[in-house]
Amino acid sequence: MTIELRGTLVLVGAGKMGGAMLEGWLRSGADSDKLVTLDPSPSSEVKKVIEKHGVRWNPPISSIGNAQVILIAVKPQIMEEVLPSIIPLARSKPLIISVAAGKTIASFERHFGNTAAIIRTIPNTPAAVGRGITALAVNANVSPAQLQLARTLLSAIGEVVTVPDEGMIDAATAVSGSGPAYVFYLTECLAAAGAKAGLPADLAMQLARTTVAGAGELMRMSSEPPAALRQNVTSPKGTTHAALQVLMGENGMQPLFDRAIAEATRRSRELAS
Repeated sequence: MTIELRGTLVLVGAGKMGGAMLEGWLRSGADSDKLVTLDPSPSSEVKKVIEKHGVRWNPPISSIGNAQVILIAVKPQIMEEVLPSIIPLARSKPLIISVAAGKTIASFERHFGNTAAIIRTIPNTPAAVGRGITALAVNANVSPAQLQLARTLLSAIGEVVTVPDEGMIDAATAVSGSGPAYVFYLTECLAAAGAKAGLPADLAMQLARTTVAGAGELMRMSSEPPAALRQNVTSPKGTTHAALQVLMGENGMQPLFDRAIAEATRRSRELAS
C-alpha cells in the first residue's frame, strides 16, 4: 500500500517503534521530503535511515509547514514534557496519532484542543519485523479520509484493527500490546520443561524457540482457526493429547490467562486514569 502525503508527516520519537514505522513508511514509498523526525537521540540504526533517505531531523518547529499528521511515539513518562514543544504544529489542524500506552484521547485533547482529530493506538513489538498488529480508537473529529490515512501509515508495520470504543483499548493492550511477552515467556517455560525432562538446555531452547516461531507462522498462513490447528496435531491418546489434558485442565492455561489478561487490563486503565 503506497503512502501518499499532501503535507508533512512529523514523527515525534524515533525509538524502536517510531524507527520501525519510519522504515516502513519509506519502504511503502513515502516521499522523504515530506517526513520530519523529532528526537534528540535516535539509535544509530535509525540515524542511518534518516541520513540515507535525507529525512529532516530536528529542524526548528517554526520551519515545519503544513503538518498533515503528527505521530507521537515517545514514552508516556515524558509525554507531558514533549507535547508543549510541538503545540505550534497544531495551527495546520493535523491528525494526531498516539502510540503511547496509557495516554487517553482526552489527555491529548487537553493539549491540542477539543476540535483536534486524535487517534489513540496500541501497537506491539513484532512491528520491528513488519508482523505487528495495531488496535486504534478515534475521536469524533477524525474524518474518514484521516482514518484511512492512519490505517495506511500503521499498516507499514503489520495489521490494523479498529475498536468501536476507546475503553476497549485497555483489553487490546492486555492481549496484543503485552501479548508478545507472554509468547516469549511460554518459550522460556517450554525450554525449561524440556531441560527438566533430560534435554541439554541449549537444545531444549532451540527446539522450543523454533517450534513457537514455526507454529506462529503456520497459524498466520493458515485459514483454519487455532482450535482446528491444535486438533490437527492431537492424536487420540497420543503424547500431545496427554500434555493437553494438563494444559486444558481445570487449573490449566485458560483460567491462568483469564486472570493475567484481567490484571493487565486493570493496570492499563489505572495508568490511563
